[in-house]
Amino acid sequence: MNRRDKDNRRERGSGLIVIIMIVAFMLAVGMLLLTVTGTSPKVSESLRLQGMAFDAAEAGFNTAWVILNDAFNSKVYSSFAGQYRSNFGGSPGLDDPLSPSYFRGLTDEQIVADIAVDPTNAIFNSEPLATDPRCAFTVFLINDEAPGTITPNDNDCILVCIGRGPRNTYKRLEIVIECPQQ
Repeated sequence: MNRRDKDNRRERGSGLIVIIMIVAFMLAVGMLLLTVTGTSPKVSESLRLQGMAFDAAEAGFNTAWVILNDAFNSKVYSSFAGQYRSNFGGSPGLDDPLSPSYFRGLTDEQIVADIAVDPTNAIFNSEPLATDPRCAFTVFLINDEAPGTITPNDNDCILVCIGRGPRNTYKRLEIVIECPQQ
């Protein structure tokens, strides 16, 4: 066997390695494209559902704002005293930052389910949207002063609006509101 035959065999072997590397690269790119195109519709669907839940929460805010504004204008309310939701699961603590039942430590789904069982001091309890009955909002007031505050202030509070969209997608709005000066 001469030297030229040995060189030809080596060159043929290196060509096979190059082709294997190119095929492996193309396979990796193909798998990446399949993953991206398979994930994209799921992400866009999730964003769409979250947007619907957010729209429901906004609708809850708008509706509650009208009701509260009318109550103050007609002198039914002079402050938020007695309008707060403070219980969760039948026990106090929904408005206490030190409680395990504090509203910011609970999921929206837990709060909506609790209000469905006991709607006391809820402004709205899973009110469906007129434009899309698959969506609903739950609205209630939370005292923004910690329980036991020496000088309670019932002239401001947190308006909590929880929107629920299809497939139990939730979004929450928390807005500090203040009653008009009398």
